[in-house]
Amino acid sequence: GVDHETVSKRESEALRKANLIMTSSKALFDEFPKNKTNFLPHGVDFDLFSTPASIANDLPKDGKPIAGFYGSISEWFDIDIMKKVIRYLPTWNFVFIGKVEIDVSSISSLSNTYFLGPKEHHSLPTYSQHWTVSLLPFVKNRQIDACNPLKLREYLATGTPIVSTNFSAIQEYQNVVNVVNSSYDMVDAIEDSLFDNNKELRKMSVSNQTWTFRSKQVSTWLSSL
Repeated sequence: GVDHETVSKRESEALRKANLIMTSSKALFDEFPKNKTNFLPHGVDFDLFSTPASIANDLPKDGKPIAGFYGSISEWFDIDIMKKVIRYLPTWNFVFIGKVEIDVSSISSLSNTYFLGPKEHHSLPTYSQHWTVSLLPFVKNRQIDACNPLKLREYLATGTPIVSTNFSAIQEYQNVVNVVNSSYDMVDAIEDSLFDNNKELRKMSVSNQTWTFRSKQVSTWLSSL
C-alpha cells in the first residue's frame, strides 16, 4: 500500500539534507552514510513495566500457564509456527493482544487460545507481568531483520521469560532470551520457562535503557553538530 517510488525519492532527499541520521536497528544503520548516522535503539519505560501491577481481569484464570504476545498480529506474525505450538501444548493457554490484520482462524478456534484485542499501552504490564512466558513469533524476512521491536525491552523489563524466533535485533539479548528456530524448539522452550529463575537478570539487562537515557544520547549528538 506504499508508493515506494515517491517514498524512496523523499528518503534520498532527506538523507542529503540531514546533518544527523538516527536508526533504530543495526540493519538500517548499515544502509546510511557512516559519517552522520548513529544507532538509536528503542528505549523502555522501565518503571512502568518493572513496577508490580495487578493482574488484568480478562486474562484466563483456569490455572493453566500462559504464553502471551502483544503487538500487531500482521503478516510478520508467524501463524504457522504458532498453530503447531498451540496444538502441541493443550495444557497451556495462549493469549494474543493487539489488532488482528491476518486470518487467525486456524488458531482462534482452538480452546486454549484467546484474542483479547488492542489494549492501552499503560495497561500492558497487567498482562505481561502475569503470564508465564512472553512470545516473539516473527517470520524471517527483510522487514523483521530491519526491525527493533519495542516490546522486546518491555518484555525484559517485566523479568518474564521470553521465547523468540531468530532475527537480527535479538542477538544482543541471547543470554536472556530463548531463541528458537523451529516449532519443536519453541515447544521445549515454552515448557522450560516453567523452571526459569533469571527474572532479575532480564530486568537488569534493560534497566539503564530508559527513554531518558536515550534522550541524553540524542542531546549529545545534537550538541556536537
